[in-house]
Amino acid sequence: MIRSKAAVLRGTGARQPYESSNPISIEEIFIAPPAAGEILVKVRGAGLCHSDLNAINGTSAPVLPLVFGHEGAGEVLEVGSAVRDVAIGDHVVFQFAASCGRCVYCLEGRPQICTTAAAAAAKGELMGGGSRFRDAAGNTLAHYSGVSCFSEYTVVDRGSVVVVDRTFPLDRAALLGCAVMTGVGAILNTARVRAGESVAVIGLGGVGASALLGARLCGAATIIGMDIDETKFERAKALGVTHVFNPKDETCVEAVRDATQGGVHFAFEFAGAVPAMRTALAVVRRGGSVIMAGLPKKGAELGFDPGGFVREEKALRGSFMGSCVPVRDIPRFIRLEQDGKLPIGNLIDRFIGFDGLNEGFDLLERGKVLRQVLVPGMA
Repeated sequence: MIRSKAAVLRGTGARQPYESSNPISIEEIFIAPPAAGEILVKVRGAGLCHSDLNAINGTSAPVLPLVFGHEGAGEVLEVGSAVRDVAIGDHVVFQFAASCGRCVYCLEGRPQICTTAAAAAAKGELMGGGSRFRDAAGNTLAHYSGVSCFSEYTVVDRGSVVVVDRTFPLDRAALLGCAVMTGVGAILNTARVRAGESVAVIGLGGVGASALLGARLCGAATIIGMDIDETKFERAKALGVTHVFNPKDETCVEAVRDATQGGVHFAFEFAGAVPAMRTALAVVRRGGSVIMAGLPKKGAELGFDPGGFVREEKALRGSFMGSCVPVRDIPRFIRLEQDGKLPIGNLIDRFIGFDGLNEGFDLLERGKVLRQVLVPGMA
């Protein structure tokens, strides 16, 4: 068994400030060696994401208690007996939706919606069954999204990692595992935005900000940023938006239509809120598409006039993990960053140690940061 310092979440619905209520406890855990199809990774960087925040505040309901974190990168220390294409010393980025490589969706080239991995994640387990984590009392701790990277070490399925260029900084590579895949991927893969088209990005957190980088990369002519928190606008302008609007402004929809000759080609919803979804539906043009990538609270419902979609030939679709094929897209995003075309480092506000996690989620809840990166071992 391997000893590891880790961030453990034992309950949801904690009161703010989290720095006082301490929903995340830093504990010594014990990790079993990797099974045949698994890998032991030393974590070098892990991003704080709004999906994690949803688990803390009770918006989502993960299996508890769990070892936290789903966006990260690290170095391979050990591989299971059945792993042939990953070696000790390799640098890897985690993908929060693993792939088994054998289900119908993986075989169709859509590994991000692998049913085998989704079933295991729903139980807080790895695809081989069960958990590899125990707390100091010997009790089982669940895996979070099959990753659990808020830990010095973690064990993951082979299908949860992508081997990357060893020269690329791992604390920056961490963002590729969620924010960049989800945001940039929605632009490049789900929508396939073309040069000269117009986009609206609703929700300017870490994922939405990544989408702004993707829209700029694609050569979108008009890039509209929308958020109810106007303090995010200056940061969005630095990342490439041409216009900013507050959806709560009664003239917002009309202003977007005026700026885009009738509405945007693509409206991307990253807030995970029904009002934001309604805004996306309202600002898209005839023949345009609404792409929903934000995860709302379970049970949320959205109503709209389907006749209008028919008459105006609009489209509505979901985007999970940016419709990415991680083994293809993560190395591609790294090359783009290295060429200066995808400056993902601009999304990082600060690096923190374990003792800064609860405060970090306070800052994220208040919309003060895009991405903070946990560096295990950092004082």
